[in-house]
Amino acid sequence: MVGEGPAVLLIHGIGDSSDTWADLIPALARHYTVIAPDLLGHGSSDKPRGDYSVPAYANGMRDLLGVLDIDKVTLVGHSLGGGVAMQFAYQFPERTERLALVSTGGVGRGVTPALRAASLPGAHLALSWLRLPTVRTQTALAIRLLKLLDTGLGQDAPDLLRLVDALPDAASRDAFLRTLRAVVDWRGQVVTMLDRCYLTAGMPTLLVWGSRDQVVPARHAGTAHAAMPGSRLEVFEGAGHFPFHADPQRFLAVLEDFIATTEPVTRSAEEWRELLRSGGPDAGVPTPPSTAVAATRHEGQAAARPRINRIPVQRRGAP
Repeated sequence: MVGEGPAVLLIHGIGDSSDTWADLIPALARHYTVIAPDLLGHGSSDKPRGDYSVPAYANGMRDLLGVLDIDKVTLVGHSLGGGVAMQFAYQFPERTERLALVSTGGVGRGVTPALRAASLPGAHLALSWLRLPTVRTQTALAIRLLKLLDTGLGQDAPDLLRLVDALPDAASRDAFLRTLRAVVDWRGQVVTMLDRCYLTAGMPTLLVWGSRDQVVPARHAGTAHAAMPGSRLEVFEGAGHFPFHADPQRFLAVLEDFIATTEPVTRSAEEWRELLRSGGPDAGVPTPPSTAVAATRHEGQAAARPRINRIPVQRRGAP
């Protein structure tokens, strides 16, 4: 935890760590109290045999804030971290001021075939094999070729290889696969927040996507935007799954503007109950059963085409 001011909780994606936010934290800490944990099973955190589901991660974030004596936060979640942020907002609305979701999971079934394959039996051996020096060298050469050919996969391949390198031992690989299999199977993503998105009505929500995201398809941006009343969508042209890596200064400007120009949501317990009972403004949205959780299995959803703000990416090191 670093900085002073309103609290901002940064939640990284699967296989990643808090280091992914390194380009953003110093600037954010000038105005905000920044909390950037390693999720359970990631980075320097413990990697036990345990519950790696999205609701469990949301509970972990609640417990962390309790230990730090922080009551309310703006949540910034990337990929899996976006799903955790949405789940947190569903479970703990009284502690959620804003949502900023970056290339978030939990919107549609689509996901890169690499993660689908990693959910299959035998993936543990494949991850070990990828760390062999000769295989690592060949993979690096293939990635360079993909980038030279300007392919969509080439945008994200270096970051994905970095995530493989962050799994040095069996415990790390076990935790990664437990997390992955909680949200992805061979058909794609298996959890969705779409049937709960109406609950973000009145909550400031920012969606950020890279137009060339090959991990979680950019088309999910439109789906999420249409499902979240009043949300703001920023598409970084030319960026992949990590738009905040492709152009950290632009991402920082977008995030700080979002926080500065929106007011934290406040809801009483009665207002939250009424919103749950309403089932949303659209009669086609079912009223959630009382025992349901936000992370539910889906069969796919259609999306309207929203108005979006497309932002050209300025690469790191470019003038």
